Amino acid sequence: MTEMVQSGVSRRSFIKGAIGAGVAASAAGYLWRTTLSGQDGAAGVVERLITINVNGKDRRVDVLPQETLAMTLRYKLGLTGTKIGCDRGECGACTVLVDDVPRYSCSVLTHMARKSKVVTIEGLEAADGTLHPMQQGVVEEQGFQCAFCMPGFVMAAVGYVKTNPNPTREQLAHGCSGNLCRCQDYDKILTALQRGAELMRRA
Repeated sequence: MTEMVQSGVSRRSFIKGAIGAGVAASAAGYLWRTTLSGQDGAAGVVERLITINVNGKDRRVDVLPQETLAMTLRYKLGLTGTKIGCDRGECGACTVLVDDVPRYSCSVLTHMARKSKVVTIEGLEAADGTLHPMQQGVVEEQGFQCAFCMPGFVMAAVGYVKTNPNPTREQLAHGCSGNLCRCQDYDKILTALQRGAELMRRA
């Protein structure tokens, strides 16, 4: 260090130079690897800005390669009806429909949904604000306590009833078995979802 001071090189300049050299070496290594693999070094930059279809509308959004659909919906698109509970595909609070199939959005990368149609709890109601029959069933039967889990239950039930329009109570319970209620009020939830299924058949 004494020698650096004597030669006119300060400690700050030395550290800045070392960091700059490290960044340059890292960038050079990345470009060298992508060149060998035949990939365009700038492809990752272009791929971050993607279009996904959410609730019937194409949305342009800047997405990180490792970003989950749940994160994009809540924090990039402001669709906070999609709840993040466990964030590891266990509770079902983040359930959305991807091409009419219930999926845990915390376990789906946003990039994987680019060619799909995503529907969240906000996309169920009609354009005039009329509730979806499943939502109406939940309201009529008051099938919730804290309601944190309800968007996930509703989305799971809507997806299941599309495949089985007239389910028994046991079948509906099985169809929504991937969703958990913190309040453990499953009896009221099932009653509400059954009412929603009935209203869906009438619609």
